[in-house]
Amino acid sequence: MKAVILAGGLGTRLRPVTGEHPKPMVPLLGRPMMEHIVDLLRDCGYTRICAALHYRAGEIMAHFGDGRRFGVELEYRIETENLGTAGSVKNCRDFYGDEDFLVISGDAACDYSLDRLMQAHRDSGAVATIALSSQRVPLRYGLAVTDPDGRIRTFIEKPEWPRVVTDHVNTGIYVLSPRAMEAVPEGPFDFGSDLFPKLLQAGKPLYGLVMDGYWADIGTPQDYYRCCADALDGKLRLTPGEAFRTEEPRAPEEQREEGCIVCCDCEDRARLMGTLSELMLDMGAAYDDGIRLKGRDYELHISPSAVRSSVRIAVKSPDPEFARSLCLSAREVVEKLGM
Repeated sequence: MKAVILAGGLGTRLRPVTGEHPKPMVPLLGRPMMEHIVDLLRDCGYTRICAALHYRAGEIMAHFGDGRRFGVELEYRIETENLGTAGSVKNCRDFYGDEDFLVISGDAACDYSLDRLMQAHRDSGAVATIALSSQRVPLRYGLAVTDPDGRIRTFIEKPEWPRVVTDHVNTGIYVLSPRAMEAVPEGPFDFGSDLFPKLLQAGKPLYGLVMDGYWADIGTPQDYYRCCADALDGKLRLTPGEAFRTEEPRAPEEQREEGCIVCCDCEDRARLMGTLSELMLDMGAAYDDGIRLKGRDYELHISPSAVRSSVRIAVKSPDPEFARSLCLSAREVVEKLGM
């Protein structure tokens, strides 16, 4: 699948953080923000990527090269003038050709399942499908009002509270069909203020999909530092740079461990382990290495991860089917307790 990264903005409001660097190169947990976006795209199946550049394009190109060391094929289109969001994508038309493709900002803080967005777009037959996020205070964003099927009925740009009729905001992440881009003229043109209202007026099908996961608009220093804190707390799932990584110790028992092993994500692994400890206290569990419960024909080991918010469940038994069944049953219990 193909994706276009919009990475040409000046990021004026974020200058106290960025200095003279382009906004996509601002570090987030020790890596440029655009690196995290490239990782996300690759992991969701978007391996052919084109970056639309303008401000300090050479710095971005020097860092990413052809994309091979990040597991993608990366091309660039450089603008000599600001073309707006839709105009920048139109400038990449020789890249996306006649295929549906995804558009995302190079400074987005996001861990969405973007392959799901592409599938929803194909299923609906829309000319454009917009990733929507539920925001408690949506005043800074464009709102999208949808019907029960997800078809967008109207947009409301950055409303005051009296005009807020939904919490669904436009994240600036889109899947587009090439026929949608046919409505973009040459020169500066934006998605939110120009193209999407034009497509709606023409009766073209636009859909919105409320996404699960983390998304934040990094537009100001306050937004940036809040996002850094969220990433450190595990609310935003991404791969940190070397300086932010902690090696997870591997006990000898873990290296030799066989049987069924699964992991469960959770927001608070310490609280979850405390709840499990209370439940298993009278069952004869040992607590010197996570929680270990031994029976005549099995050993159950539950332990928290040292590097991310998750809990590991391992079962050893001479009967592989029993080990798998017990492991999956334990996972159901852990997942319910961790909700």
